[in-house]
Amino acid sequence: MAVVRAREQDLKLLARLMRAEAEGDGELGMLMVGNVGINRVRGNCLDFQGIRTIPQMVFQRPGGFEATLKGYFYQRARERDVQLARRVVQGERFWPATYALWFHRPPGPDCPPQWFNQPNSGRYKSHCFFAPSGDDCPGVYRW
Repeated sequence: MAVVRAREQDLKLLARLMRAEAEGDGELGMLMVGNVGINRVRGNCLDFQGIRTIPQMVFQRPGGFEATLKGYFYQRARERDVQLARRVVQGERFWPATYALWFHRPPGPDCPPQWFNQPNSGRYKSHCFFAPSGDDCPGVYRW
């Protein structure tokens, strides 16, 4: 059962975002970016209050994803990427993005201890992930 409502066009949009943000980190990296997106829709907290759909999350301004401002995001979704998007919409989660609302690609090998005042939850390849506390965003921890 899906944890957020997603039409086929929403899955394709999420797939394009996941690919544009993390293709270089492989399928697991793309799944983690998908986790962050779904957490933003489910969380309804902090900078993501009122974000209730995948299109709202993808195109949020300010605070949205940098990839949506570049041409690579606007390529057609590939079927394999849509399958990955479907997995995160169905509720699959992957550490360290399990509860993350943010990710960041640092210029060096170290992750900052915090991002937008949220603690680092870990790193996977080129991205650092940051998760809120349960007090700051209980919706991220409830599904």
